[in-house]
Amino acid sequence: MDKIELVFATRNFNKLKEIRTIFKDSMFKILSLDNFPEIPSWHEDGESFAENAIKKATIVAKYTGKYTIADDSGLEVEALNGRPGIYSARYAGKNSDDKANNNKLIKELKGIPQNKRDAMFRCVIVVASPDCKYCLAEGTCKGNIIDIPRGKNGFGYDPIFFIPDIKRTMAELSLSEKNKISHRALAIKELKKILPEFLKKTL
Repeated sequence: MDKIELVFATRNFNKLKEIRTIFKDSMFKILSLDNFPEIPSWHEDGESFAENAIKKATIVAKYTGKYTIADDSGLEVEALNGRPGIYSARYAGKNSDDKANNNKLIKELKGIPQNKRDAMFRCVIVVASPDCKYCLAEGTCKGNIIDIPRGKNGFGYDPIFFIPDIKRTMAELSLSEKNKISHRALAIKELKKILPEFLKKTL
């Protein structure tokens, strides 16, 4: 049986690696935006993770004619009233990198005690059909923010996101460990549960 092609609306190698690992041995073949270099760009101007993910998924699905998965995710820090939130990837500026974003966050939390640094990674993931029908799922992971980065794995805020239950940062986990607890992995697993019924209704 031929596998069903799903486009994952990203060019982020790390995200693509995570989702391909989770969908390994499934009925789906995961493509990415690199398979469609001619696709036009768009602005992520939604006011929530869900709005951004829905926009991405529906635009790419309509353009490619293929079912498309898109996610929007970020870090919400309680002491900062939920910031950086939807601006997580560009928190230190439009072209900022992970190090700059981490440094800005650490600076903003200066003087705030460790027990007041609760944070949550949140991911909303959407699958859309070529005619723009969609369904979504969500995943979260709780932790707190530390000042000194730890670990060489992962990306984004992983090195400063400490998970008390396992006493390690997200960046100290292997990919297989991360895929058991991360916000994106949990959202994708929820999506996998509802995906067959969604395809049944829309194919």
